[in-house]
Amino acid sequence: MNNLPIPAPEAQAHSQQLQKAIADEILVAGGWMSFARFMEQLLYAPGLGYYTAGARKFGAAGDFVTAPELTALFGQSLARQVAQVMANSAPVVLEVGAGSGRLAADLLLSLERMECLPERYFILDLSADLRQRQQQHIAAAAPHLIGRVAWLDSLPEEFSGVVVANELLDAMPAHILAWREDGIYERGVSCDAAGGFIWDERLASGTLLQAAEEIGAQCNLPPGFESEVSLAVRAWSAEWGHRLKKGALLLIDYGFPRREFYHQQRGRGTLMCHYRHHAHPDPFYLPGLQDVTVHVDFTSVIAAAHATGLELLGYTNQGQFLLNCGILDRLAEIPNGTPEYVRATGAVNTLLMPHEMGELFKVIALGRGIDEALLGFASGDQGWRL
Repeated sequence: MNNLPIPAPEAQAHSQQLQKAIADEILVAGGWMSFARFMEQLLYAPGLGYYTAGARKFGAAGDFVTAPELTALFGQSLARQVAQVMANSAPVVLEVGAGSGRLAADLLLSLERMECLPERYFILDLSADLRQRQQQHIAAAAPHLIGRVAWLDSLPEEFSGVVVANELLDAMPAHILAWREDGIYERGVSCDAAGGFIWDERLASGTLLQAAEEIGAQCNLPPGFESEVSLAVRAWSAEWGHRLKKGALLLIDYGFPRREFYHQQRGRGTLMCHYRHHAHPDPFYLPGLQDVTVHVDFTSVIAAAHATGLELLGYTNQGQFLLNCGILDRLAEIPNGTPEYVRATGAVNTLLMPHEMGELFKVIALGRGIDEALLGFASGDQGWRL
């Protein structure tokens, strides 16, 4: 980690405080913690976790850049799909994990221009700090629309309309598994004599073992294979089958269908950490100061949702989805040759190109009561791959 930026002393102190809190919990629990719980604490520990403390996460000054931060054309294109779902369900949007608020503002302004504003735009975010930033950004970018926005503390009991989640699932806690000669093990976290974190394995059991056995049989995994299973993603996807009355979920994230996710060439999993625009695989580095993510097994998303009554409405890569939603038409509206056009062209290339975000990021739509084929999947639907 010698090539990573050195945090300020106060940031280091913050990290040490979280490390001690997690180490104390491990001690109380008998010396071992599942990686899913460890990841949950790294990201969401009250006042200390990566998403619950006050450090800037998004954009050039943060740790990574999301699609809405690159260009407003992302939100403008997505708005066409949001409008279609609203027209076939209810004029309500719920964005889960709204980041800086940039996507919410872009969607609201775009839907206003299309004369199909939602009656309410709900945001559910666990971070009080991010809620404040979202309020500030929307109030600055779309002050006349802030009255339509409301923040929720939990999922609604019932919902009709559009659920939008951009880069949400990758930040949900995941278990890490290892297929060994003598069985399937869950990789967890213990502490060494100095209080540092170390990997520690124990035999997998219960629901996690059942999931691992199913994956191992489907994908013919060899001994030594290590990867992740997110029971949280499965539970969240299934939960919408009980809550969504009519409408669709539009989930945008990086990941693969199951057979690609658990491909033998990916034998060390997909766990990745992001700190000041540097990516590395060590989740024990600077607890609370870096993002920790895993890719999404999209087969598990639709399997869990389908089991509670939702349908697959579409699945494709982000590049194809944005093309279907007219992102090149939006780009053409910017005067050619202007600095704004040059910047937008670079951002669109990043969003569309297969070697950038175009192929790695996927869009999956799950829903109920939507009979009309969705615009974003009109060409290049890859649902058969799931």
